[in-house]
Amino acid sequence: MPDPRLTLISHPLCPFVQRAAIVLLEKNVPFERINVDLSAKPDWFLALSPTGKVPLLKVHQTEEEDAILFESMVICEYLEETQGGAAMYPDDALLRAQQRAWIEFATQTLADGWQFLNATDPATADAKRAAFRDRLRKLEAELGAGPYFAGADFGMVDAVYAPLFRYFTIIDPAVSQAIFEGFPRVSAWRAALAARPSVRNAVVADYADRFRAHLRQHQALLAA
Repeated sequence: MPDPRLTLISHPLCPFVQRAAIVLLEKNVPFERINVDLSAKPDWFLALSPTGKVPLLKVHQTEEEDAILFESMVICEYLEETQGGAAMYPDDALLRAQQRAWIEFATQTLADGWQFLNATDPATADAKRAAFRDRLRKLEAELGAGPYFAGADFGMVDAVYAPLFRYFTIIDPAVSQAIFEGFPRVSAWRAALAARPSVRNAVVADYADRFRAHLRQHQALLAA
């Protein structure tokens, strides 16, 4: 029987934390969430995290010391292997491998999108916008009828891309519309992810305000 006593060590804005939170919510697993200030990392957190990053998943063990997992996809894979609920990967090994490859593809996609959102000069913004759209173009070619990445069922690839697409529901709609113009399948996928309860509930209620404040603090061109 999986032990439900899990603690997700988090930061309110971290997209990698959201991956793990989405999987926990999809699988209806009870968990505690503790946010840390990454600008002033507490000693207890640094003692637990080899990388100094979130997320961490603390797994309570009755007769042993609590186990600590780090790296978002390691946490997500552990949850997939140990918790109930709908499977987030297909049974077929080839399809699983293909989906994991698109999860790897998300790493640079997120980086390009994040650098565009946080750009403080027009040249960087234009370059990163082009790089991000090139990534979206490849996703557009891969997507089918939807509503999710692999069809009717929400899966791990969806959990990985949802936090990235969330940003574009917060910034100026005209900017987002231009970014996703010409990509109808990606746009429909983004809308389906935004409506998913696990995606909505993976962040704090004032997430949008926090993200806008982050953009202002970093003097991003997109800051409102």
